[in-house]
Amino acid sequence: MSKLTGKTVAHITLGCKVNMYDTQGMIEILENHGARAVDISERATEPAAESADIYIINTCTVTNLGDKKSRQAIRKVSKWNPDAVIVVCGCYSQIDPEAVRAIEGVDIVLGTKDRQRIAEFICQYLESQEQKNYVGSVDTQTEFEDLSISEASGKARAYIKIQEGCDNYCAYCIIPYARGRVRSRAKESILTEAIKLTEVGVQEIVLAGINIGNYGKDKVGEGPSLSGIIRELHEIQGIRRIRLGSIDPNSITDEFLKALSDCPKLCDHLHLSLQSGADKTLNAMNRHYSASHYSNMVAKLRAIRPNIGITTDVIVGFPGENEDDFTVSYDFVKAMEFSGVHVFPYSSKIGTKAASMDGQVPSKIKNERAKIMGELSHMLCEKFAKKFVNTKIEVLFEQGIGNNVFEGHTSNYIVVRCDSEIDLRNQIKEVECVYDREGCLYGK
Repeated sequence: MSKLTGKTVAHITLGCKVNMYDTQGMIEILENHGARAVDISERATEPAAESADIYIINTCTVTNLGDKKSRQAIRKVSKWNPDAVIVVCGCYSQIDPEAVRAIEGVDIVLGTKDRQRIAEFICQYLESQEQKNYVGSVDTQTEFEDLSISEASGKARAYIKIQEGCDNYCAYCIIPYARGRVRSRAKESILTEAIKLTEVGVQEIVLAGINIGNYGKDKVGEGPSLSGIIRELHEIQGIRRIRLGSIDPNSITDEFLKALSDCPKLCDHLHLSLQSGADKTLNAMNRHYSASHYSNMVAKLRAIRPNIGITTDVIVGFPGENEDDFTVSYDFVKAMEFSGVHVFPYSSKIGTKAASMDGQVPSKIKNERAKIMGELSHMLCEKFAKKFVNTKIEVLFEQGIGNNVFEGHTSNYIVVRCDSEIDLRNQIKEVECVYDREGCLYGK
């Protein structure tokens, strides 16, 4: 019998969807060794009705604030149950394992590799009661670490992680140092997981990774590209929709455009990372494209899918960005008519090139620019949604939000709400959209 049999395990996961996937993979490993998962509230000041024997804190280090939130989460669960085994993993512990080890209550420190061995590491701790640091270098990692997921019963949408790492080394980003080089997951593993998810009722799969546009580039000649894996997934009968995580404009190749044309299950939505509409700022960021290249790629996408929703990320107040640069970026974002923009005031991150650049922008100015760009995002979101009022559109309903109202997303990622006396969850229904409110469509 495993030392984990009968133990309860809970988690707090910070950061991105990839972290969420990694956490679920570790939880499933522990469940396979006899542990039982319990839920806690990440924002609670007190634990849920049931505390846990084991806590997994999957950390984020994209910003210095992410580091701070990670430390706060560790201290919080340590107070909840001082006798619990606390496992800290993820990007923050990969970048600064000694800082994590120094936090009271931490028993096991993992980074962004060897998480498949989490059950082994916890059993070793239960036997020795000695703090262990298992963080190793990711610089030389060449193989994808498989953390497959099969538990998604009742969910309309599920993530499949297909790729790890990034080779871009953007000036503001610490992630290549936390995650290592590009590693692609084997095609057979992806397809097997996708089939398992369809068997428990999942209708939409989302391909996730640190830089999914580079899927297959580390194994040229040995496996498919991103377009190739999309085509393979498209053939699985139970999959109704395939959605992509964030990609950059250099991923929009002729091969990708052909797959977009040939594969109707591929959603009418792309999150196409921009960061700035000013070439001067893009160069300083070490982004490997220009605003005109980005615009050309958007035009090609819309030529194939006229109703495609294109969302993006924009950083304002990057070092050296003056008022003219911001205006150029603002005008470019407006001209692109995005369906949504995630706006971030630049946050200095220790260990990145941008942190030591000249021309750091004062916080007040960054926040003012973020507010202006955020207002533009709100306007663009509403404008895009309004195009579909008085039209019929398919919606995958994901949740009920009370009083017989159900909410879901269109293929192009517009939120739609609909009244219904029957449960619409995990169903794709044609909806007649009658009006919109702040970028959300209401239909029947």
